[in-house]
Amino acid sequence: MSSKKIQPALVFADADGSVYDHPDLLMLVRRGRELALPRPDELIPLPEGSDLYLLPGRSALGLDPATGKAEAMEERAVAAFVCPSYTLAATAAYLKAEGAPNLPLFAYGAVGFARDRFWVAATQVDKDRRQVFTGVAPERISKGAEDLLKRFPKNRLIQHLARCALTFCCPAAKNLALGRYEAPLPTARACNARCYGCISHQPAGSDFPSPQNRIDFTPTPEEIAEVMLQHARRAKNPVLSFGQGCEGEPLTEAALIAEAIGRFRAQGGQGTVNVNTNASLPEAIPGLARAGLDSIRVSLNSAREAVYNSYYRPHGYAFGDVLRTIATAKENGLFVSLNYLFFPGVSDTESELEALTGLISSTRPDYVQMRNLSLDPDLYLGCVGDPTEPCMGLANFMKRLRKACPWINYGYFNPFLRDGEPVLWT
Repeated sequence: MSSKKIQPALVFADADGSVYDHPDLLMLVRRGRELALPRPDELIPLPEGSDLYLLPGRSALGLDPATGKAEAMEERAVAAFVCPSYTLAATAAYLKAEGAPNLPLFAYGAVGFARDRFWVAATQVDKDRRQVFTGVAPERISKGAEDLLKRFPKNRLIQHLARCALTFCCPAAKNLALGRYEAPLPTARACNARCYGCISHQPAGSDFPSPQNRIDFTPTPEEIAEVMLQHARRAKNPVLSFGQGCEGEPLTEAALIAEAIGRFRAQGGQGTVNVNTNASLPEAIPGLARAGLDSIRVSLNSAREAVYNSYYRPHGYAFGDVLRTIATAKENGLFVSLNYLFFPGVSDTESELEALTGLISSTRPDYVQMRNLSLDPDLYLGCVGDPTEPCMGLANFMKRLRKACPWINYGYFNPFLRDGEPVLWT
């Protein structure tokens, strides 16, 4: 369905939480601090598996087409949390009341209503349905987790991940219970960054507590290898990933991880072994590669050092170490993805495009995972600073980056690799 002639209406919620579309006001979107109508070419129907969020202390904000002015309502603003594999091109527009609470650590997409459906400003960057659970009976996930607990009663990592699947509804843990796609392997208790929006650890007094519990023990190489072997036997095209939302920085446990990978490979373990990392320790990469690591995913909110440091707040490493880690990984034959945390209005500027193009051109990663930065929009701008230049939009940003670096591919998830090349799930 073409969206070029669609002008979605403002969506708002009443005091009871019922959601309505406004008869006169149009949907507004936000990029940085800028308010605008959504660009017609970026509107898509709200994807299956997405959610609507009500925003406390924030009034719905729409455009009056008769006056051309933004108008605030007394009713509450609504945002969309889009299904994984989609990247937001704009965040929700709202008027924040004094004393409004900080929003939890999610991404808040602009949403409107037209032609009997909700619309969002977003782009699908990956066809993989890895984290779509529509049609999967909850009983299958529960049974899978309980079966793992019965089969491996002494494995603490299995116990941790089964709890994540059953209690915290972690998509990666649910896939482990189902024996499909990508298995999580949380290992590290400590981290050498103090990310402003860390989802597993926030300092005492933080106004936005972490939504996940960080792992409180260090698994043994035997426990880790046991999980890896179990998942590799069950899953088609298995990916096994260290560096999860419920842990710190895996490279701080590089020796332990290398031993676990070595045990897995020595027992005939097949599949793509990956580490999600802040890329702070380049000297850890060669040993991991020798042990049988296939790929790394490097987390970045920006290729500009000052913006990166404002958010990641590195402790004991520098931005230059991140670049050296990427280069070292490529030298050791690893597939390298950038976990690029996109934020509309900050990421899609000329200065960021120039910096990211330079980083990719100099270090030659293979893949850019266009992920949404999950944080209260006002908190993020307070952390990294307000944009000082106009934005070009997500679609144009991706098009120009690809033109400058034609070897890269876009995605959302860690790919399964065959002979060093990504393989799409079918």
